[in-house]
Amino acid sequence: MNDSGKTLLNPACTDRLFRIAAAGSALLAPLLLAALLVQLGIGSAPAWREFGPGFLIGTEWDPVRNVYGALPAIVGTLLTTALALLFAIPPAFVTALRLVDAPPGIGEILSQALDLLAAIPSVIYGMWGLFVLVPIMQDHVQPFLSDTLGLGKIPFFGEYGNGFGFLTASLILALMILPYISAVMRNVFRMTPAVLRESAFGIGCTRWETAKDIVMRYGIRGLLGGIFIGLGRALGETMAVLFVIGNVVALPEDLYASGTTIAATLANNFAEADGILRAVLFALGLILLLLALGVQVLAHYYLALTGAGRGER
Repeated sequence: MNDSGKTLLNPACTDRLFRIAAAGSALLAPLLLAALLVQLGIGSAPAWREFGPGFLIGTEWDPVRNVYGALPAIVGTLLTTALALLFAIPPAFVTALRLVDAPPGIGEILSQALDLLAAIPSVIYGMWGLFVLVPIMQDHVQPFLSDTLGLGKIPFFGEYGNGFGFLTASLILALMILPYISAVMRNVFRMTPAVLRESAFGIGCTRWETAKDIVMRYGIRGLLGGIFIGLGRALGETMAVLFVIGNVVALPEDLYASGTTIAATLANNFAEADGILRAVLFALGLILLLLALGVQVLAHYYLALTGAGRGER
């Protein structure tokens, strides 16, 4: 082997090259994020000059007069995302817990089925929601909630409608993000040392007490990571929501009302957008990106703030 070959295979040299490659890869993510922020900022500048900060709290959406407000889309995005997490987290947690304790053969089959659910395209969820879930909501679920359970007397529910709306969109989102959250939780539960769980069972703890006080505390970072993966998917989901939310740019009157989200508004309008409308859509994209970043920052701040209480250094 020649001298040049020895130089290339020198451990110190290869280690240095690896460090450079790793550093470059690590810098790629913030560079891409900065590029997105710059592009969205430049594209949305005319909208901010035209409407100012009032764009964030404006409720009117009139393409004829070129008057736009972002509040209905922002509220719709936050409402559907919050409801989707509320619907998805409990069954995802229980499913992950059961898959860990299931017999090897059954557990592997169910785990693979769960992973396959995460691979279904969002447009398929949207079509299923339009042709299956919307009629079920209109004919059975909404009448049951409003009439049988008497929830129609509560303003937040109101009178049921045609099956479209925020509740239906939230259920679709919950079905979509549940496999992601549950798969991450399942892996976190499997990484919990067996001796910790066995010790908890040995002193008389129930399965729920073991999961709540041992497994969750040990893997809280992983559990929250799975939840925020689902949150990110729900915040930016477009096609599935587009099929079932009703696509009305208005503040939600109740859970049965039709509305919109930021992603659905972008999908509905971007193809023919021009002039100030195009800048408005760039502004909505910037708001959506900042919402996602804000959630991540708050999550890391919470973990750092509560780390000492969990015994972390």
